Amino acid sequence: MSASKRKLLFIDRDGTVIAEPPDRQIDSLEKLQLLPGAAEFLGRIAREMPYHFVMVTNQDGLGTESFPEENFWPAQSRMLELLAQQGVRFDEVLIDRSFPEENAPTRKPGTGMLAEYLRGPYDLAGSYVIGDRLTDMQLAKNLGSRGIWLTLGHEAPDSIRVEAEGLCGTVEWIVPSWEDVYVHLKEIGGK
Repeated sequence: MSASKRKLLFIDRDGTVIAEPPDRQIDSLEKLQLLPGAAEFLGRIAREMPYHFVMVTNQDGLGTESFPEENFWPAQSRMLELLAQQGVRFDEVLIDRSFPEENAPTRKPGTGMLAEYLRGPYDLAGSYVIGDRLTDMQLAKNLGSRGIWLTLGHEAPDSIRVEAEGLCGTVEWIVPSWEDVYVHLKEIGGK
């Protein structure tokens, strides 16, 4: 691996960085809530480790009548502002707007939105996908990266499920908090 290759953290949004409401749409500032430790520990990772950040999120039907863009962008912008206050900046924010039944190649766990990362100067084997869902871990596998399954108080998937999904070599850690993400990345030499 060339020293010039960049390591990336592909970070999910809803349920990972911000709380996901029952209707699964962050479509107002009132619904926006950073998850515990997300800003603090992402900020520490940004300041102390060599990772570049890319947000990758599925936003079912964004831009449709049921999920208007004018409701989405104020909360999205505010989230990015709050993270930037801790030194967290994303090289790119990738948003898939399709519905699951469309099976779009751009929708996680597909890599359609990430084509440039598959062929660019990136160390995908040394990179991670951080997310709270099976699709995030499947994305890690599809990228040739490793996965950090962040449970944040939800029931952790057991090893049988991880094995059944063919993700044993992909899911590196199943952790309950952003502090644990930080500690594990630091321990593996995120200097």
